[in-house]
Amino acid sequence: MKRVLLIIGGGIAAYKTLELIRALRKRGLAVRCILTRAGKEFVTPLALSSLSGDKVYEDLFSLTDEAEMGHIELSRDADLLVVAPATADLLAKMASGAANDLASTALLATDKPILAAPAMNVRMWLHAATQRNFSRLEGDGVRFVGPGEGEMACGEFGPGRMAEPVEIADAIEAMLGVVTKGKPLTGRRVVVTSGPTLEPIDPVRFLSNRSSGRQGHAIAAAAAAAGAEVVLVSGPVSIPDPAGVRTVHVEAAVEMLAAVEAALPCDIAVFCAAVADWRVEPAWQKIKKGTSAPTLALIENPDILATIGHHSRRPRLVIGFAAETEKMLDHARAKLARKGCDMIVANDVGGEAGVMGGERNTVHLVTANGVEDWPTLDKAEVARRLVERMAALIEGSR
Repeated sequence: MKRVLLIIGGGIAAYKTLELIRALRKRGLAVRCILTRAGKEFVTPLALSSLSGDKVYEDLFSLTDEAEMGHIELSRDADLLVVAPATADLLAKMASGAANDLASTALLATDKPILAAPAMNVRMWLHAATQRNFSRLEGDGVRFVGPGEGEMACGEFGPGRMAEPVEIADAIEAMLGVVTKGKPLTGRRVVVTSGPTLEPIDPVRFLSNRSSGRQGHAIAAAAAAAGAEVVLVSGPVSIPDPAGVRTVHVEAAVEMLAAVEAALPCDIAVFCAAVADWRVEPAWQKIKKGTSAPTLALIENPDILATIGHHSRRPRLVIGFAAETEKMLDHARAKLARKGCDMIVANDVGGEAGVMGGERNTVHLVTANGVEDWPTLDKAEVARRLVERMAALIEGSR
């Protein structure tokens, strides 16, 4: 049985950990809790112990606990450490290597992977210090789920809400590599690109497009839920990283290509990102208005889909997207042949379609065998169905 050490920080979101423990136990995982002093203001040791079926640990200097299971053993007996809610204070301690209580000491002493679910006021989350700590921890290998965006307990709105218990549980399962029935991509590695790319013109202007990243992020999340190890290469978007997925953030097309190549080898690659076709040599200073508009010399960006479709380490299954405003299927068929991919997911992104930035999508699967038309669906449902198709295709290619 896989073991999770759940470290509960001091925030109103701590109440969600009760439901998280229940969800993890239902999935067959053992849960042991460390409750911080601040966390004790929101949930009780008795509630945590009742749901986890194990003792709750609080005090670094408890002689009894140190004799039975000290902070080193606590951290190493688990298969995964989960920090939820990961408050600004806990993230700061983790980033700096502080070890002045049981939670921070266990985190510093562990040799196991760590998953953190941030939760704090929107201004605290966006503060430069917190973002610096977040970046440092990502660089250290800590994985994150959330935060989401929404209304806070304090009445403000924005990013900083802790991910929901089911999202955290999914991320935990993905990190533990739990194999359960109904996860057809277990053992597979999937790379997904998502969102737009941003090509700078000068320090304040850029070339880009209206892609929200919703479809690509949904595909990454669905692949992770199907048991895959997923790397999501995302351009600049305003939506949160999906749970249970390693997300690599990039801006320009050349950066996206480099990140995709760094993620190889993989079994499946899905190119959903709306990559800018051109870039320019950016000016060092802001281009000022003059008597005439400046001339932009467009440079063709690398073709990421074609590069990977003909790569020496080509994935067994390569899927591209064709966002078109006219002659959709004609362009998709030509793209399928030209790019060296196995399938093109074509969709109409014209103004009235409302696909870019919207919640729904109408796609057409184009392969060498023909075209399959899907009805208009929520993007999450498109993702779920596409992942089912991917699993069937990769199994059939053995």
